[in-house]
Amino acid sequence: MSSRRRHERGSPSKSPAGAADLWALSWTEASGAQPLTGLDALKKAYTDKSARFWIDLVSPDADLLDALTKLLGLHPLVTEDILERNQRAKIEQTGDALHLVMFALEYQGEVVPHELDIVLGPRYLLTAHDTGIDLRGATVLRRDPGTHLADGPDFVLWMVTDWLVDQYFPVFDKLGDEIDELEVQVVRKPGTWVVERLFTLRRDLLEIRHAVNPQREIFNQLTNRDLGLIRPERIVYFRDVYDHLIRLTDELDSYRELVSTTLDIYLSQINNNLSEIMKRLTGVTVILATIGAIGGIFGMSEAGAAFNFTESWGFWLVTLVAIFLALLVGLYFRRRGWI
Repeated sequence: MSSRRRHERGSPSKSPAGAADLWALSWTEASGAQPLTGLDALKKAYTDKSARFWIDLVSPDADLLDALTKLLGLHPLVTEDILERNQRAKIEQTGDALHLVMFALEYQGEVVPHELDIVLGPRYLLTAHDTGIDLRGATVLRRDPGTHLADGPDFVLWMVTDWLVDQYFPVFDKLGDEIDELEVQVVRKPGTWVVERLFTLRRDLLEIRHAVNPQREIFNQLTNRDLGLIRPERIVYFRDVYDHLIRLTDELDSYRELVSTTLDIYLSQINNNLSEIMKRLTGVTVILATIGAIGGIFGMSEAGAAFNFTESWGFWLVTLVAIFLALLVGLYFRRRGWI
């Protein structure tokens, strides 16, 4: 993966660049929603067995993940996957926790994916990501998140995944607009920059395909398997997200076909332009060959005396005939559209 693909955008988080950042929200029926800052506050609140939690990590380090593994009872393989951050989209159930890997897409002239690890437990939802994802700043999640948590961690899971998939649509719209513009330019003014951009778009669409397509299987399992952590009345919500992914993958296939078709049109335009150039060169060659043939047949060894018209009238006659025939051939090719 290129360095551009690994680019991380700045975050509004107050933590220093590269430092692990933990934010949590707890909810109990008695006290409602309470924001928690730091691991110690989370440990204290977690002792309340009736509390529900949403824990959000930004660029977590090994020490923080080890502490959360002990506190939440995470499987070591889940912790390892979160720390490595080099996974494909997937869903796995380990013990009483459900681990999902999804991707956010960012468009900066090219598509940049950001991995989001989600762990759903009986009492908590854990999200871990880099600074390129701002879950806490998302409008739908920032608006009274305590109410979402009151409906259960599985409801917060739906809110997070629904927001994440909805962010794909603006990226797809930008790619669609760029493909439309390239389709116009490839006919009006084809050039090397067009084909370079087309190849970049093909890489972007391949990157999106690797990120988005496997997520269909995630929601297929969420809506068709009895996972225990998803309440039956929540299934219809996840099915809606699944429908959005189906639509996006259909659009993705259409975009890939459009890019391939546009590239074929570009190659056809280049071949047509080359044919036009070859026709013009052929016309010029025939004209010059006509003059050369006449000069070779009659000979021009007396050309030095040609300026004396009374003694070299034959030279001028042959020259005029050659010019006349050249103009006639030129007129013929002009009518044919070759020159």
